[in-house]
Amino acid sequence: MAKGIKDTDYLAISARIRAMENGLLTRERMEQLLEARTDEDAAKLLQECGYPELDAASPEALDKAIAEIREETFRDLADGAPDTRFFDFFRVRYDYHNAKAAVKALALGADPAPMLSGLGRVPAAELAEAVRTGEYGELPGELAAAVAEAKDILDTTRDPQLSDIALDRRMYADLQDIAAETGSAFLQGYARTMVDAENLRALVRTMRMGRNADFLKGALIDGGEIDVEGVLAAANGGSVAELCAPTAFAAAGEAGAEAVKGGSLTEFEKLCDDAVTGYLSGAQFVPFGDAPLVGYLAAKETEYANLRILLLGRAAGVPADALRSRLRAGLA
Repeated sequence: MAKGIKDTDYLAISARIRAMENGLLTRERMEQLLEARTDEDAAKLLQECGYPELDAASPEALDKAIAEIREETFRDLADGAPDTRFFDFFRVRYDYHNAKAAVKALALGADPAPMLSGLGRVPAAELAEAVRTGEYGELPGELAAAVAEAKDILDTTRDPQLSDIALDRRMYADLQDIAAETGSAFLQGYARTMVDAENLRALVRTMRMGRNADFLKGALIDGGEIDVEGVLAAANGGSVAELCAPTAFAAAGEAGAEAVKGGSLTEFEKLCDDAVTGYLSGAQFVPFGDAPLVGYLAAKETEYANLRILLLGRAAGVPADALRSRLRAGLA
């Protein structure tokens, strides 16, 4: 907890969040959306949960609407939060999304504007301009060094995947720095769990490609609960299932072992996300403090992702069973 801020300072916002949790899309509500006979019926169900009309016929319009809803949630809760760095934590990934888009666009001589998100800490146009001019001094946290490294890698190798890996590594370092700055043990645990999930995804993808630990090493991120050396050992002939067995990622490890042999990568990645949600579910047993705020913000992120999967899938005629298998576990 940040100096001078106590758990009791979160009493009011914790009580408000407990009330707002009743509006989360529960498993039952998601099932109703899956089984809704028409798009109009689905829209009505969402409106009962406080959502405006969402246009699944246009992915761009849907993404814009969800972004506006997300931003309104941030603004609404930030007014009552003792420490607004918790919101920075959830904005970081949009900064790095914008950095990836701007770095690649610069290399191609293209305009990054259509690919940028307005949800980061740094206004998207300012970040794109910093990438264009090379003037990074005003960028926060790891972002300045991240952009400089990514541009250098892309200029040298012409490999956008390597550039993206560098940005991802810096992003997780940025997340861990923010979590440490808040002093929140719960947020720091969340960051470590996110790192574990990302490292396991990298491990399974590497093994599916038939590559070894030397290939994987540059993509791994420090700071998780699962030792990086153990991940590298698994890549050199070890077992994903055994690596994960004593951790919260046991089910993901079993699915990962199957994915390495050609099984479903989607199921493995879903179980990685579900393990992260499992960590966050601990916030439901904390009466007040920063944990309920973190848990709620993360739950909304999962809800937005599920909504996008569900609504775009319905619009494309994807069967309900197929959509059901892709939905991430939520707190509700």
